Amino acid sequence: MAMSRHGGINRSGRGGRGRRAAMAEINVTPLVDVMLVLLIIFMITAPLMVAGVPVDLPDSRAKPIEQPDAVPVQISIDAKDRIFIDDREVSNRALPAELAKIAAAQAGKAKPQQIMLRADRKREYGRVMRVMGELNRAGLTRIAMVTTGSDSE
Repeated sequence: MAMSRHGGINRSGRGGRGRRAAMAEINVTPLVDVMLVLLIIFMITAPLMVAGVPVDLPDSRAKPIEQPDAVPVQISIDAKDRIFIDDREVSNRALPAELAKIAAAQAGKAKPQQIMLRADRKREYGRVMRVMGELNRAGLTRIAMVTTGSDSE
């Protein structure tokens, strides 16, 4: 057997101590792969989480309106004729009082908050107009009707 410089037995057959030097580099390729997969998952699922109430919106060729920085109040009428303010269901009787609360909260603001009205395409026009009438009666006049975009002419 060969003797090493420090008097011990060299088992590696080379002139060194028989141990490898510690690797000082970290392999970031698996980390980047995982991060890209997570990014793709969030990019796909984020648009689906915009509205909590499932509503089959009608098509429209109108151009999208500019969104203000403030988060708008979403009022939805679903296929079962239920009314929601954001994700909270509101009865027909409680709707005027709830809209009055929203209007009172906006009373001191220079620019009132945008109201997004989402109605299922199967809802009759009169039902949507009654909700718009309640909005107008409460003093909420910045109303936008939400539709899906359509490229057909």
